[in-house]
Formats: sequence, structure tokens, C-alpha cells
Amino acid sequence: MTQTHIRIPRKITNQLLHLAQISPDLEICGLIGSKNGLPTRCFPIKNTAEQPHRRFQLDTSQQIAAMKKMRNCGEELFAIYHSHPAAPATPSTTDLELASYPDALYLIISLNTKGILEMRGFRIENKSAQEMTLSLSENM
Repeated sequence: MTQTHIRIPRKITNQLLHLAQISPDLEICGLIGSKNGLPTRCFPIKNTAEQPHRRFQLDTSQQIAAMKKMRNCGEELFAIYHSHPAAPATPSTTDLELASYPDALYLIISLNTKGILEMRGFRIENKSAQEMTLSLSENM
């Protein structure tokens, strides 16, 4: 994934925003699979961080199961997503330090806005983030 403009299906976007809204005090997290470079589905994963309202940690067994399901369906990891209940939709220092999938898009949903949820995408490599332009797609 080397492009700087990423198209996300409206269905997946709505699912991510809904997951963030129904758990406004916790960082929700999970994976998005893709086929032929196009995002196909969302895999919500339990946040097992000690302070899930401040950071996220994917449940190891659920992450492995999701990756296996992707592989068995001919899909690849497209994105890792999480929410920030009380912070902007930008990578935190912890997000930058712990990012370990340089080929994945990192989607961050912020609930720190009045009335409107914000979602932004980043490529994170070597503790540095580059923002990607996101747009909605109806046809995926």
C-alpha cells in the first residue's frame, strides 16, 4: 500500500464509527481485511490494555484468529483501527512507539469532537506517521 489516498467503503466506515459510539469511554480496536487491495471487512477485537480508556492492545488470541480467517479467505491485513475517547484522531506517542505493521493503514477515530466523529488514517513506520487522505466509497 503506497498510495496516499485511501478509499474506505461507507459500510466499514459506519461500522467503525458505530463501534466507537457504543463504547465512548474505551478505546475500541480491531483489524480490517482486504482483497486485491480493497478493504472488505472489519474484525472487532477486544482491547486488553491495562488502561483501555487511554490506550489499546489487541487481544492476542482474537488477533491471531482474525489473521487466520483473513488468510483462509484470501484476504490480507489492510488496516488496524482504534479510537481515542478523549483525544484527537492523531497517533499518540504510544501509538507511534508500538506500531509494528508498516504496510498497514492505522485508522484512528476520535470522540473528542462535539457532535461529529472524526476518523483519520496514517502510515506509521520508524515511529513516524504520514497522514493519508481518506474518502468514502459506495461501490466496495
